[in-house]
Amino acid sequence: MSPLIVGLVLLAALLHAGWNAMAKSGGTPQYSIASYRLVNAVWCLPLLFLFPLPLAASWPMLLASTIIHTAYYYTLSKSYRSGDLSQVYPLFRGLAPVLVVLGAALLASEYLPMGAMLGIGLVSAGLISITFAGGALGKIPGPALRWGLATSALIAAYTVADGMGVRAAGNPFSYILWLFIFEPIPIGLWLLATDRTGWFGYMRAKPGKIAAGALAAATAYAMVIYAMSVAPMAMVSSLRETSVIFAALIGTLMFREPFGRQRIIAAILVCLGVVLLKVLS
Repeated sequence: MSPLIVGLVLLAALLHAGWNAMAKSGGTPQYSIASYRLVNAVWCLPLLFLFPLPLAASWPMLLASTIIHTAYYYTLSKSYRSGDLSQVYPLFRGLAPVLVVLGAALLASEYLPMGAMLGIGLVSAGLISITFAGGALGKIPGPALRWGLATSALIAAYTVADGMGVRAAGNPFSYILWLFIFEPIPIGLWLLATDRTGWFGYMRAKPGKIAAGALAAATAYAMVIYAMSVAPMAMVSSLRETSVIFAALIGTLMFREPFGRQRIIAAILVCLGVVLLKVLS
């Protein structure tokens, strides 16, 4: 991968950590996620006139990604409600790149050199090790573990779908815009039907937070999708999941949370993995 793509994905990881922290901190992640996606769709509507429609070959992946993202938002909300951020976030973000390696090989015939495989393994091991810190895995409530594993599988599924879709779209920005237009429809309709008052009250109470979270979420994933149009999906996914380390740093610098020995070890493993991804792949 070129230095530009590596830089874009690492910036996306930082933004991803930021919006996930905001979604978790509000106590109602389903409201946060739906609000971010709705605002993103509104921002994207005027831009549709600047880019051509995605090519027909990409539409099945575009629709599949929308469905998978909807399921992901549901399991993500359940994960954040069932367990601590420090437990579930490293688990599903760390496991996802390994699943992307398998999905990309099976569905897109995308095979990586040994150096890249080793780099991805180090990144994933470093991230998942945070969940094991102090025997924390045994302390995760059963529902949180189950929702976290389901979330990991869905992350890998939409990553592969979007990687394949953006490559078939003809123009990566066309794919990105239409994905952002479609994404809020299922979750928005569900909240309108089941919890309209609560959702609307949240949007009225926190417009600034919603705008900031929406911008971070849209920019982060747009960078990731663009990177997958020119680089292997599993490598992009692995770099993106360094957001776990950024989230730990945010917690330390802004919320005075202890970084701890285990997070230092995890950060070292992740850094070594990133170096291998860049140098040996």
